[in-house]
Amino acid sequence: MQMLSSLYRQSESGSPSLRIGLLLDSAELPSCFAEVVDHILQSNFANLELLVFNAEEQKKAAEPPPKRSFLRKVIDLLRNSQRRRMLLFVLYQRWDRRNVVPSEDPHALVDCSARLKHVESISVNPIRTRFVHRFPAEAIERIREKRLDVLIRFGFNILRGEILTASKYGVWSYHHGDGDYYRGGPAHFWEVYESNPISGVMLQVLTEELDAGKVLCKGLFATYPGISRARNCVQPYWGATTFVIQKLHELHRDGWDHIERTAIPSAPYLGKKKIYTAPSNSDMLKWLGPVLIGKSLRRLVHRATIKHWRLAIRSGACLNPGSGSIPDMSGFRWIESPKDRFYADPFMLEEGGKTWAFFEDFDYVTERGRISCAAVEKAGIGNPVAVLERPYHLSYPCVFRDAGALYMIPETGSNATVELYRCIRFPDKWEAEKELFKGKAVDTTVWLHDGLYWFFTTLQEPRGFGTQLWLFYASTLTGEWTRHPANPISTDVRTSRGGGAIFRDNGKLFRTSQDCSKHYGYSITFNEIVVMDRDQYREKPCTTINPLWAQGLVGTHTYGRAGQVEIIDGCVPLSADTVRSH
Repeated sequence: MQMLSSLYRQSESGSPSLRIGLLLDSAELPSCFAEVVDHILQSNFANLELLVFNAEEQKKAAEPPPKRSFLRKVIDLLRNSQRRRMLLFVLYQRWDRRNVVPSEDPHALVDCSARLKHVESISVNPIRTRFVHRFPAEAIERIREKRLDVLIRFGFNILRGEILTASKYGVWSYHHGDGDYYRGGPAHFWEVYESNPISGVMLQVLTEELDAGKVLCKGLFATYPGISRARNCVQPYWGATTFVIQKLHELHRDGWDHIERTAIPSAPYLGKKKIYTAPSNSDMLKWLGPVLIGKSLRRLVHRATIKHWRLAIRSGACLNPGSGSIPDMSGFRWIESPKDRFYADPFMLEEGGKTWAFFEDFDYVTERGRISCAAVEKAGIGNPVAVLERPYHLSYPCVFRDAGALYMIPETGSNATVELYRCIRFPDKWEAEKELFKGKAVDTTVWLHDGLYWFFTTLQEPRGFGTQLWLFYASTLTGEWTRHPANPISTDVRTSRGGGAIFRDNGKLFRTSQDCSKHYGYSITFNEIVVMDRDQYREKPCTTINPLWAQGLVGTHTYGRAGQVEIIDGCVPLSADTVRSH
């Protein structure tokens, strides 16, 4: 099965292998960083040539501090004004550690000694000025002798001085936080504190200015709801593990000029604080007091609900996806499903003089979806007919016509496949044609453009943390997929999942995406595809449909059209008792 990291492990470029060094505090690494090291070790184009250890941290590990009594700890705390100021945050962190499943904890330490034993290492005593580390001249000379292409920082403090230029392409470092809004730390705490639906991660080339280096790539993830910083760290830390191998692969294949051209443009800093630091006791009280009171009140009136999806349809003039304005959503008529089922992910198709809607038909009892379809009628749709069912979940039925035949690519992510089906008898008989891709891929959408078949699909690692939109193309529908050099197309949770069929409107091509930042399937965005060829891909967001378009909706995530008929889905909270009673 192909995983995101495996797509970057092999390079066909004839360039010499990249020479990589690691800056480390210890051979024990957080598990997410150990995975980054494994990606490098498993590649055919990058070699680890040098480990640079922080001698200060090695000494601390060899000489652990003496154990202190509880009374001694209290006295030391009272004497330290800085620690007193952050007492509530310290207590919060101790409570918060229990909120992460150990197998998912990106900070759990992994001993990498065995996998790194073949790599030359040196120890460096950094020259310290408060939180800043500089390297002595003799250490810089030894590092330069290794002729490294990249140094990757997994240890030391804030770096300044010649170490930043000791390798050909600088020191690469993760910054866990969107640098446009969050400089400093603690990582992914302030996003929870400020109720920001987005938590970012950047891979940057370090400079003398804190968190202001060249951003090689950035991912935006949904902030975990609630008050747990530990849970909010899980998805961004794991979701960004492929960033290093991705950019090293591009560096080897395309060179540094390409890396610079595709770097994230700098933008004005918009953070509420110039530099974020650990919260004070007053910060914690202002935040936790109202939050905990609100949670307690909600528990008193809480009723178990589920998210119930349904379809809406209208005929007439279609919305203008390129307008950039709030679309007119009047005239949609709701199609109700049986209470023990929901309908979602609609696609439209014209066949036999009629317009047909294909959609996910989900059974609450079996917790599995099948594909159903129905003819569009004046009152809505006719009786749904089940057309495709498997022993695993099906949804997102991307239906399309090619060379006179009808095809479908349903989402089969639970089976870790992308499957192509051909229509044998319309509308209810479909036969498996080919497995197009083996891997954790969802919401695959196909488009025929300039004689090529283009496949947009959202890839996930097996853990499911974070998603990336990838673009592949093939010369035939069942041909070998070729990766587009601009991949990943999106690492932004607001645009990285498909939201329906690609379509033309007024001569322009649009890709529909769903925004999953506030929660799964929150809203729909129409992105105009500006350039799409074998070498380049570029799109721009134009118009958004949020769930406010209809009363009571909490989500809307798939849109389709055929001729003058439009279809969309919407989600409403439904009492769990209603489902259980059917």
